Amino acid sequence: MSLLHSCFVDKPLKAIHFSSIPHYFHTFKTMEETRFFKLCSFLMVVLMINIQFLKSATSDAYTLGDEGKWNDEADFVSWSQKRKFKVGDVLRFKYVKGKHNAYEVTEATYRSCDASSGVLAKYESGDDQVKLTQAKKYWFICNIPGHCLGGMRFSIDVKEASASDSGANTTNSAISTPPRESSPPVSSCRSYDTVRWSMGIHLVAFGILLTFN
Repeated sequence: MSLLHSCFVDKPLKAIHFSSIPHYFHTFKTMEETRFFKLCSFLMVVLMINIQFLKSATSDAYTLGDEGKWNDEADFVSWSQKRKFKVGDVLRFKYVKGKHNAYEVTEATYRSCDASSGVLAKYESGDDQVKLTQAKKYWFICNIPGHCLGGMRFSIDVKEASASDSGANTTNSAISTPPRESSPPVSSCRSYDTVRWSMGIHLVAFGILLTFN
């Protein structure tokens, strides 16, 4: 009897706020909606990161020159004609800082080797990586006096990335340099590391996803 007395006398039915039930239901519904939107936002971020990694995984990195050096001893026109470049690829210029540099220029500047105008970008660190972000023609020269006219210049025609791309990879201008003894071509290195990073992102995403359950 004491238990019943406690339930219905000390705490009568009117003390049980049935009106609060809709409030609790609304709060629960709001929490679930918030949780759902957070999950959707998280998955969208993971998807965007994954897309960027996949783009990187399909790009190539090319170190300038048959011997991997940007200097006055290589035939860069011939080097560039052997390769097919696409959007997302990276050109790497390795050279002694101060002894050489790499300028992206207009076609007119490329032909004249006069960098008083028409310079689009300057690279002078000694180890420059230039990402090819657009499908267009690029022209590069070394602006150290005499180097451009001596052969340190080349042009490439970058195409949109496509699995069906075929044929010649570059369209260089008529300017040529004296033939030199050819060396074994440096192979491009496909960015497989980005695939491993992508797998890591998936594992982290899966782990975080478990926390939502």
